[in-house]
Amino acid sequence: MTTNLFDVTDKVVLITGGASGIGKAMAAAFVQSGAKAVVGSRTLEKVEGAVEELNKLNPGNEEGPVAAGVALDVCSENSVERAINKTMDLYGRLDVVINSAGIMVKKPTVELTAEEFNMVHETHVTGTLRVCQAAEKIFREQHDGSIINLASISSFVDLVQVTAYAAAKNAILGLTRSLANEWAKHGIRTNAIAPGFVPTDINRKMIEGTDRGRRIIEHTPMQRFGTGDEIAGAAVFLASPAAKFINGHTIVIDGGYLASGIGDSFAPWAMPEEA
Repeated sequence: MTTNLFDVTDKVVLITGGASGIGKAMAAAFVQSGAKAVVGSRTLEKVEGAVEELNKLNPGNEEGPVAAGVALDVCSENSVERAINKTMDLYGRLDVVINSAGIMVKKPTVELTAEEFNMVHETHVTGTLRVCQAAEKIFREQHDGSIINLASISSFVDLVQVTAYAAAKNAILGLTRSLANEWAKHGIRTNAIAPGFVPTDINRKMIEGTDRGRRIIEHTPMQRFGTGDEIAGAAVFLASPAAKFINGHTIVIDGGYLASGIGDSFAPWAMPEEA
């Protein structure tokens, strides 16, 4: 009875922000696990490149390729609807949606404009809601579906000068719980994944080779940043039969960052002086 617990073969997964970063890593994990992945992004060039790479991981069979791409702007209701409809046209079903699209604004909060704040929330929070609402119509009809939202380490701890992002990622926790509570009766499970510090296009310049990055690693018991591949496994798990009673939860994948209090230090200033 346990042999198929983690089987996602032939499941169809739509991933917003799936052409790069953690979203792309998740798409790769699903494709390699036998699922079909549809990656969405506003940048068609990135989508085409990602689809080409994904289909090399698993070229599919006579039924066609296992990966496809769609133009998808989560800030547009029409774009979201078209992406959902194209997914259904391509594969005839939808089993999982992953909300991975994201942007970042880094600046002192006193300089943050209302327009910038709203722009970040429009992408992370309202955009996630749009995708969830569009998918719900399909999931409700089939009485089955898995929603996976991307929260963040900043949903739990403060990171200076990224106030809009942190506020949005806190909102994702509330949205995830609300949908989990309201839609479970329709066979829909809603969960979230909160990655720790993983260098991607939106944060790489902030954490790689910077003082901020040094302090992050110093506070992480595993003494390094994470990778997209290390986040992706949780998404496959949440979409699998093994997680069929998991609803309304957030899995944190952070190398121990949240668990860290006072531990061993590897900072240069903490090294004992040589005799």
